[in-house]
Amino acid sequence: MNANDQTLNGLAVRGDHRVVASFVPVGARVLDIGSSDGTLLDLLAKERQVDGRGIEISQDGVNKSVARGLSVIQGDADTDLADYPDKSFDVVIMSQTLQATRDPKEVVDELLRIGDKVIISIPNFAHWRNRLQLLLRGRMPVTKYLPYEWYNTPNIHFCSLRDFVELCKELDATVDTAVALSGRGNKIPFQAPWWVWNIVAEQAVFLLRRP
Repeated sequence: MNANDQTLNGLAVRGDHRVVASFVPVGARVLDIGSSDGTLLDLLAKERQVDGRGIEISQDGVNKSVARGLSVIQGDADTDLADYPDKSFDVVIMSQTLQATRDPKEVVDELLRIGDKVIISIPNFAHWRNRLQLLLRGRMPVTKYLPYEWYNTPNIHFCSLRDFVELCKELDATVDTAVALSGRGNKIPFQAPWWVWNIVAEQAVFLLRRP
């Protein structure tokens, strides 16, 4: 457990989840898309007292979430978001999942429709270690947040932080806050232009809204 991790019920809480939680108002109506085993929703329920819901594509993730007492259903972000009314949640979250969707632009557009605010965290494919692996080894990078080989990865749309910022502009989404993080979830301890964060950050958390 690194210095940025804390515990919840004796289990380590990821640093990026702490950042996400800090963006969520107490008592908010929250939808967590790609909620995995419910770890983030559990954190938000206990520490932010949210009215939380989740969508998870894997049945195993749904089962683990329900075992925690969470309201999580099986669903696919690429096909099921259209069922939700406009502005039906205060906050919509997609943590480390966007790169696994078939149409990220359409998914982000739907998130902005469903939620007053949207929190998205992504791995940064342009991190310097990834660039170095490509330069020196000539092979697709394998890292903590990109742990798969090219042939078995669920991540089908890699992007850099700058790519994501440009996508937000295309969708008329305002980036209210962004936090650049190391691979361990520690905040990058200085302010910098995006081109710098695009090199030194392994991941980032964005708080978005649509005016």
